[in-house]
Amino acid sequence: MDLASAKNIGAGVAVIALAGVGVGIGNIFAALVNSVGRNPMSRDSIFGLAILGFALTEAVALYALVIAFIILFV
Repeated sequence: MDLASAKNIGAGVAVIALAGVGVGIGNIFAALVNSVGRNPMSRDSIFGLAILGFALTEAVALYALVIAFIILFV
């Protein structure tokens, strides 16, 4: 196995975290829809927390992509 294939395998392994990010974002917005459906008056306070959770979860995806690009191009 040469260095190029090892880099490709490493970048692929680094991107596996994106599957967990997709599941996490789905859970966040499913909980948002469920909670607003149960209590529409609390939408304003819950929506901000959902966006914060989305942003923190999406940061994990960006870190995984940065690591994959570092593996591939450095």
